Amino acid sequence: MSRCGTVALVGRPNVGKSTLLNHLIGQKLSITSRKPQTTRNRIRGILTRPETQFVFVDTPGYQTRHKSALNRAMNRSVLSTLQEVDVVLMVSEALHWGAEDQRVLDHIPAGVRPLLVVNKVDRVKPRELLLPFLQERAKEQRFDAIVPVSARQDRDFEGLLREIEQRLPEGPPLYEADDLTDSNERFLAAEFIREQLFRLLGEELPYATTVLIDQYQTEGALRRIHATIVVDNDNQKAIVIGRNGEKLKAIGTLARKSIETLVQGKVHLELWVKVKGGWAEDERALKQMGYEL
Repeated sequence: MSRCGTVALVGRPNVGKSTLLNHLIGQKLSITSRKPQTTRNRIRGILTRPETQFVFVDTPGYQTRHKSALNRAMNRSVLSTLQEVDVVLMVSEALHWGAEDQRVLDHIPAGVRPLLVVNKVDRVKPRELLLPFLQERAKEQRFDAIVPVSARQDRDFEGLLREIEQRLPEGPPLYEADDLTDSNERFLAAEFIREQLFRLLGEELPYATTVLIDQYQTEGALRRIHATIVVDNDNQKAIVIGRNGEKLKAIGTLARKSIETLVQGKVHLELWVKVKGGWAEDERALKQMGYEL
């Protein structure tokens, strides 16, 4: 008997959904940073075992603070994913449950009993504090099971996978055994560049940026990539470029290394910065950039 199904990862921003996805499949696909709302598009990660294929769907963190067309699109992406998958993992942070977590839970369809994945348990000191938190969550009676994990330390994943596996439908695999994602290299390259914007820029600036791939050519083991970082105004452009171009160079260097690890080959990456005011409110522009609206 073989099983195969889709598994959504949902939760408020910054609970570790993308880190969890990457560790479950053993490959970096979904970008991460300490800043919330790093993920903007759904990304599928595929884990194939002898009798089971897990198709994980990482979603943007559901949030209510920002109201741009981009953020509305991300929230719609989360809600539509919940209607399409076989299992829902609601990811929360150990010892933290607030109004944002509750709003995510309230948006999960009433007939769906998600698994609650309590992440970052490695940070709980002393460990005895964890049990009362888990007991409090169990009182809500919305969850089919509660599974504590540490995505950062690769802990307790086998127990989580067993819980998921028994809830997946019987059926043949949807993808080849060696597939890790259905996202193409072009999309992932843009994501890896955007990751460095989140990691190297100030608190708010990354949210005013996006990345377009202008050219993606494969020449044997070499990838030639030309990309544009889009910002809202000239001041932001100056910050992204930095003094004597040093910030842009650092962004490019780190992104190139990530892409080379992904494609297992050399990458020639050239970056430009372009001003397009109000891009996050322009639905036509967002569609052209590949966002799901």
